[in-house]
Amino acid sequence: MINKSALHLGIAAFAFACGFAQPAYAQATRTWVSGVGDDVNPCSRTAPCKTFAGAISKTAAGGEIDCLDPGGFGTVTVTKSITIDCTGTMGSILNSGGINGVVVNDSATGTPGTINVVLRGISINGAGTTPGLNGVRLVSGKSLVLEDVFIMNQSGRAVSVNPSTTTRTTIHNTTMTNTGGGVLVQPTGTATAAVDIQQSVITAGASEALRVDTSSTTGAAGLRVVVNDTVLSENPGSAVIVNSPAGTPTALVLISGSNVTNNGGNGLTAQGSANAFIAVSDTAIQGNVSGLVRTAGGQIRSYGDNLLNLNVVTDGTFSATLAKN
Repeated sequence: MINKSALHLGIAAFAFACGFAQPAYAQATRTWVSGVGDDVNPCSRTAPCKTFAGAISKTAAGGEIDCLDPGGFGTVTVTKSITIDCTGTMGSILNSGGINGVVVNDSATGTPGTINVVLRGISINGAGTTPGLNGVRLVSGKSLVLEDVFIMNQSGRAVSVNPSTTTRTTIHNTTMTNTGGGVLVQPTGTATAAVDIQQSVITAGASEALRVDTSSTTGAAGLRVVVNDTVLSENPGSAVIVNSPAGTPTALVLISGSNVTNNGGNGLTAQGSANAFIAVSDTAIQGNVSGLVRTAGGQIRSYGDNLLNLNVVTDGTFSATLAKN
């Protein structure tokens, strides 16, 4: 004979337990964050999360995190392909306290060097008693795109491309100001890197606006960096330093249609060996302490259409003129 009282108690206990169990959510291709969201939510449009870190665990690889409304959405480490897009609203990351704003690192996964990451329409601010470290740091991944990003108040670099795997990075319409330095490109081990900087502003960095350095890599392909329609000005340090010590791969930097002006150090520096190579077209190199500095065989070549004058100590000279074929 069934004990009805015991049956009713069992059903009630089961219902009670279910009421307090955390729901399990499948990862979605698109998730949402909101300034008034909650990370216990499924990150749907009607039940958004509060932080990028909370949303990324509920977003499928290759998916997208979007911002519903203005908010500060916290620092995040990205270990899978993802797009974070706050276009049309104010999406920000506050990374004060000596930490990174965004870290891209798939080195601990089963397929390192394969993720593709896009950051769009985001402000990364390290403001605080102790500033942030790096705005964005790429450690391992296949590609990184920054578009319409504003990075400020970092003690390290605005963008540190310091990969252990071969990568490509695109920086478009991005402003970097009041940082320890602008963009650092310095792979390690056998990694190589390609970086494309377009229509951006790099200003008020304590060290160089752009440093391209092969001293830590043995990658045979070397480094290739393209800078176009970009302002590298008003930095207390130098604008561009290309460092390629003897015995390391070639570092090639192509600069066109840009302003290298009013920097507290040198405009363009190629140093270390003849493997440090800068080619310049349609660019103003003016108002720096020194315009061009070449040491240990470093090369700075011109396409013959630059403005090189009015630097404080010396303009310097190009090592050769390149033909426009």
